[in-house]
Amino acid sequence: MPIKREMMVRRDALTQVAINETLAPEPGEGEILLQIEGFAVTANTVTYGVVGAQIGYWNFFPAPEGWGIVPAWGYARVIASRVAEIAVGERVYGFLPMASHLIVQPGKISAGLFRDMAAHRQPMSAVYNQYRRLHADPAHDAAAEDLRMLFEPLFLTSFLIEDALRRAGYHGADTAVLTSASSKTALGTAYVLRARSPQLRRIGLTSAAHVGFVEKTGLYDAVLAYDAIDALAGVGAAVLIDFAGNAGLLHAVYTALPERVAACLRVGVTHHDTGSETGLLPGPKPVWFFAPDAATALIGEIGQDGFNAAVAAEWSGFVATAAGLVQVEHGDGVEALQRIWRTQVAGQAAPDTGFVVRL
Repeated sequence: MPIKREMMVRRDALTQVAINETLAPEPGEGEILLQIEGFAVTANTVTYGVVGAQIGYWNFFPAPEGWGIVPAWGYARVIASRVAEIAVGERVYGFLPMASHLIVQPGKISAGLFRDMAAHRQPMSAVYNQYRRLHADPAHDAAAEDLRMLFEPLFLTSFLIEDALRRAGYHGADTAVLTSASSKTALGTAYVLRARSPQLRRIGLTSAAHVGFVEKTGLYDAVLAYDAIDALAGVGAAVLIDFAGNAGLLHAVYTALPERVAACLRVGVTHHDTGSETGLLPGPKPVWFFAPDAATALIGEIGQDGFNAAVAAEWSGFVATAAGLVQVEHGDGVEALQRIWRTQVAGQAAPDTGFVVRL
């Protein structure tokens, strides 16, 4: 059997990593062995580690006590199978560990996907346990695999944020203020808001160094540096969509919009090192937005086919936009993974760069 490599991180110190090497296991009856071809490492990937204990991301791929294996989105190929319906050589896309191999126990198998039925994964959302079978996946585009890894999981969250806000009547607001406006999920959200809720003004907040990049995307009606938040004084009722997870920043925005924050959705923690405990805020309490729950609710209402079609309609347009926003940097091997991971954890990655790693 081939050598299996996986990167583990200290749960309480994400920059501390260890590389574990073992023989890849033989699949048992009803299992397949995946060889992971590549996965994206983004700020959202770091969020999985930051809130891993709170939301359960550490539970997908078990590790020794005190350590965790961070999930990521990517592609894999079946290299051994003891499942009649799944052949060696088939390729899939889904939620994978930062590793070279993974044993999966396929169930609920259809032409287009299957679900990992491993017992330890069942308490988590089915959205994370599904693997798309590329030979029957209408969303698969061989020329856009890097963009799918980098943006699609984040774009789904973006789509669901807009849907939730629209269904809530935007909480009576006429403006959406997005923190960490250069992040990939924020860019996707701004795109979907522009497409499906054009009446809602979009204001992006970002670091001074990223203002030029964010303006160039054309996805926001206005872009403000964090040190210019006072300019929000002229804004009316606003929905705050927080991708930064910076408590100080939230307080500053609430202060700049006294009694005008209609609602606050917390989505990410790109600024996780600055402290995320908000304490008392002069306005509505921030509410965590958990995309899998929103997806499950929407699928229950419009059906899986309707859901897939609605997302695909927006995704197809966003892909063309995303292609012009980022340059993809490929990293090969464990040393590249460690370097890229630490860069992302430190928040030092340039907004116009997307990282794809192959072990």
